Amino acid sequence: MSRRILLGFLGLVAVVLAALEIPLGVQNARTERRDLSAKVERDAAALGSLSQGTLQQPTQAQLDSLAAIAYRYHRDVGGRVVVVNGRGVAVIDTNPTGSGVESFRSRPEIAAALKGNVATGTRHSRTLGADLVYVAVPVASSGRITGAVRITYPSSDINERIQRYWLVLAAIAAVVLAVTAVVGISVASFIIRPLRRVESAAAAVGQGDLSARAPENEGPSEVRSLAAVFNDTVTRVSQLLASQRQFIEDASHQLRTPLTALRLRLENLERDVAAEGSAELEGAVREVDRMSTLVESLLGLARSGAGTAIAECIDLNALVRERLEAWSALAEDRRVGLAEDLDRTAAAHAAGERVRQVLDNLLENAVEASPAEATVTVLTRARAPWLELRVRDCGPGLDEEQRRRAFDRFWRARPGEGSGLGLAIARSLVQADGGEIELLEAPGGGLDAVVRLRPGPDIHSPASWLRG
Repeated sequence: MSRRILLGFLGLVAVVLAALEIPLGVQNARTERRDLSAKVERDAAALGSLSQGTLQQPTQAQLDSLAAIAYRYHRDVGGRVVVVNGRGVAVIDTNPTGSGVESFRSRPEIAAALKGNVATGTRHSRTLGADLVYVAVPVASSGRITGAVRITYPSSDINERIQRYWLVLAAIAAVVLAVTAVVGISVASFIIRPLRRVESAAAAVGQGDLSARAPENEGPSEVRSLAAVFNDTVTRVSQLLASQRQFIEDASHQLRTPLTALRLRLENLERDVAAEGSAELEGAVREVDRMSTLVESLLGLARSGAGTAIAECIDLNALVRERLEAWSALAEDRRVGLAEDLDRTAAAHAAGERVRQVLDNLLENAVEASPAEATVTVLTRARAPWLELRVRDCGPGLDEEQRRRAFDRFWRARPGEGSGLGLAIARSLVQADGGEIELLEAPGGGLDAVVRLRPGPDIHSPASWLRG
């Protein structure tokens, strides 16, 4: 955005400079050429006036005097002076190109002057190989044209002056653009810096840090207002989450205690219930157990949505080994093997507590679904742009429709199995870390639960993405 602001400043100033300087440069070129033509024309008229008596009855003294004036003009001004008689033959030439008498009658401007016309303009001289600004005026005496005076001036001199003027304009434009760039960078920084801090605060809040706040006293009033609204919104969200967490704690206490007491009372009734009522009592105990499991699942789902844990770089391999050790007793009791197949490096950017809860959920499902003597395998693989955590079992598996619906709340593949909230909780936890989860068919049968997490900063080698 700062680049766009700076380019906007520079583009606007460049357009204004072009609108001002281009017409100014063009006008200066026209003025320079017009002034030169007018000046040369005045000088030619003055020399023509001095040449009247000389051309009417030329004497050597008069020609020497006129030549001295012409040569001084040539030396001081740089223009070439040619004075011709009525036949077009040069009597004075301050820059002769040949030897002997030279006729200029073939020159268009001389021919026009000998006819009594003033000729001005620019033409290319094949003799000099350059463009010339010329002025030719007739010399008359007593109404009779006795000759002409022509002054030529190299256009390269005037072109150099015009070019220098363009260079001055370009230098002014460069200075103005440089000053504009400095001002634009300052303005962009004044606007962008607080916006970036608001963005950083928003990213921190998105990662679960509800203590992050944007500065409210930096930048223009609109940015300060945005920061204030953002901070107020984050404060309200923080308060809502705090209320939710408080509700979870209260609900946990209020629901668990009576359910536990109810179960104890039902168990105490076993010795007082006749044989024909024992089946009903066992059914009531099972319903209480199911209700307790449902309450725990609901509380777990609520906690997963709270999003209070902050994502960080975690060692996924170490976490897998820890949870396999924790589940080894249950797996051994069910005669199910636990195996690991871990990538060399597996640093994930996620909240360790959330990933631990997800892995526990998947391991519990896999152990319960696997038959005796089967093996549950946990794998980690780096596959751009994700870091994958896989839990594979050897159970009956699910068809494609069942795998798709498995993440729906309260959906169960077979009646009476679980609360139907475990995978819904797992998906909520994974999404809180910016990842995704899906169920695939495992090689050889069973389920392959794939959790994809964002890789941490420790994964640098491109070769690690090719493993597995």
